[in-house]
Amino acid sequence: MIASATAAMGKSPARKSIKFDQQIIVFLLFVATFMVFSVFLPGFLSMGNILAMMRSVSVLGILGLGMAVVVIGRGVDLSMIAVLAVPTALILTLSGNGYGIAVALTGGFALAIAVGLLNGALVAYAEIPSLFATLATGIGLAGLGQSGLFQYDIVPWPTSLDPIGWVGRGTLAGIPHVVLAFVVVAICVSLFLRRLKLGLFTYAIGDNPSAARTTGIAVRPIMVLQYVIAAVIAVVAGLVMASSSNNMDTRIFNLTLIYDVILVVVLGGIGLSGGRGGVLNVIVGTLLIGTIINGMTIMNMSYEVQNLIKGMVLLVALSLDSILNPRNEETAQQGDI
Repeated sequence: MIASATAAMGKSPARKSIKFDQQIIVFLLFVATFMVFSVFLPGFLSMGNILAMMRSVSVLGILGLGMAVVVIGRGVDLSMIAVLAVPTALILTLSGNGYGIAVALTGGFALAIAVGLLNGALVAYAEIPSLFATLATGIGLAGLGQSGLFQYDIVPWPTSLDPIGWVGRGTLAGIPHVVLAFVVVAICVSLFLRRLKLGLFTYAIGDNPSAARTTGIAVRPIMVLQYVIAAVIAVVAGLVMASSSNNMDTRIFNLTLIYDVILVVVLGGIGLSGGRGGVLNVIVGTLLIGTIINGMTIMNMSYEVQNLIKGMVLLVALSLDSILNPRNEETAQQGDI
């Protein structure tokens, strides 16, 4: 024992091998992809394209941060795009109809929180699988917006909301405000996950719900909180998107953005089995996927071909996740309290 301890102490730090985990691999892939596109794609490095990519990547990253909170807690939220579109459009509609900014924001965020509470209750208390529960609420919310709340599918940004329009417009020291919004949300999510007890409990629940329950953690309420946080972050992403484009297209729910969000999270290294990953995983996944999407757009690939490529990448990412983060079925059941 003494000999082995001495040998261990005598190991030189220089001999430690670098661990190439999924996060590092994805970051290296991003660097390589960015360099290849910079050389072979005309216009990729133009200022206009870089700014456009930063805007789209930032919105995708903000959504990825919200999804990450749920996935770390061993769930998934397919309603995020509907929550991005409908409550944000409600804010624009209320403000355009003469209501104050405070009233409009309260109405939009209240709707989003209600959806988050419903998602959490269905998953945590009714024990409906998150995949089906959030899919149902997302479809229902999108239908509510398209059939009852709004006169048109595209809701314009009213001038009365211009006092908060800076969130998606302008720059600070050359950095677009949308990027700064992404950074602020990333810092908040990182503090929640790493510094607050509720965030640490989220990791515990995602890693082993049964063990978390037996240690006295209020599993079900914290699961509900995860979906509420995701809903609030989705509205923030919606406001950033709407202020940047001067409108909110409620038909965005019918697009494949939700799959891009899942791709960012899984490819970045956050295991669907729960309890693993963090903000850095979302950032590297966002950088890679955002760059690939931008490159395919410049190459004028059809929407169908882009979906095919993204689908193949998502399938590879899911397969890799199942290998690196196998799910323990003995602890897959949800907690109570």
